[in-house]
Amino acid sequence: MPTTSHPPRYAATRRYRAALAAAASLLLPLMTAAPAVADNPADGKGAPKTPPPRMSTVGGELLGKPGPQVQLGPGAPQLPQDLSGRSWLVADAESGEILAANNAHWRLPPASTLKMLFADTVLPKLPRDKVHRVVPADLEGMGAGSSAVGLHEGSSYTVHDLWLGVFLRSGNDAVRTLATMNGGIPQTVKDMQAHADELQANDTHVVSPDGYDEEGQVSSAYDLTLFARSGLQKADFREYCSTVTAQFPDEEKKGEKRTSSTIVNTNRLLTGQGVPAYKGMAGVKNGSTTNAGNTFTGVAQHDGRKLLVTVMNPEKSEQYEVYTETAKLLDWGFEAAGHVKPVGMLVPPKGTAGKSGDGSGRPDADRTQASVAGSGGGMWTAVGIAGGALAALAVAGFIVHRRHPLPELVRKKR
Repeated sequence: MPTTSHPPRYAATRRYRAALAAAASLLLPLMTAAPAVADNPADGKGAPKTPPPRMSTVGGELLGKPGPQVQLGPGAPQLPQDLSGRSWLVADAESGEILAANNAHWRLPPASTLKMLFADTVLPKLPRDKVHRVVPADLEGMGAGSSAVGLHEGSSYTVHDLWLGVFLRSGNDAVRTLATMNGGIPQTVKDMQAHADELQANDTHVVSPDGYDEEGQVSSAYDLTLFARSGLQKADFREYCSTVTAQFPDEEKKGEKRTSSTIVNTNRLLTGQGVPAYKGMAGVKNGSTTNAGNTFTGVAQHDGRKLLVTVMNPEKSEQYEVYTETAKLLDWGFEAAGHVKPVGMLVPPKGTAGKSGDGSGRPDADRTQASVAGSGGGMWTAVGIAGGALAALAVAGFIVHRRHPLPELVRKKR
């Protein structure tokens, strides 16, 4: 974990795992992960080099200005000095206050972080136990080099399986199959654009549901953070984006018992593959394409505070730079919260005034489960088993906030 203005209290360390070893109710094996598969080869060459001199002011006037925006108060740490993301944002996930931002409304290619909007749009429409047999038409139109979970024509999968493929492996094959079930690619794109408009994500123009590079397909750090915040109101979304590993069905073969294989989440701040796992990390989505470079939106909690960070297209070429810069901004945000004046707000969806609940249009399946820390603060917990094969992992205990509710429990186990 990079050095910040405070001790690295938010890095995943052995001391953290041991100190929190008593309270969690869920365990998960942390299995060896394969390298993350890009949506298509990433170098970021297609992205514009400089932000426009004036951008959208949705959420606040300062958000329309280019360059870093922060209003430090007494006791606030300075922003990390070596950030290279062309656009980034740090927000309080509950209140919606934006603690700092850089080119928040710069319209850039989003890569697979756009899958957050896809999931937030389509997930409530399809029952998770619905079974679909894959046909060739389901997989037509996938771009060259697309990331895939490995669907097989003629094999059947549940909607639950397909969403695991979307969130853990960023599978464009799973996205296109779910889009087929939603009425087809054009209908799904139309639905996604309508939902983006409802969320007041005005920087976003949807062309493909999977985030693959397409002419005119753009979003912004502000809009991607809106998508994550909206998605986290849904119990299934929270489950999938926070799942570290899962069993995914292999190809069906006549006369043979069907087997399954382990798939691992490509969110490296969640799994600890290649970079240190971030304490309190609970999703959300990463992406990488030629035009977008690397993109990431993550949510984490510490001491009852929930932060969302989005980073788009770091200019540094170091491996996993998007995760390194996200971790730095999370460290800064947890230290700076309460010592900075917000530079803007995450706006609520249209027509939500006075509403409560989980924002999904249906009862929250997790609301019947108590926080693993009880009612005294929604603390994250972890369990370690000495000498065993299970690694300590954080389990989220979000508290519902009536102004904009967040999950009570983010599960790390299928």
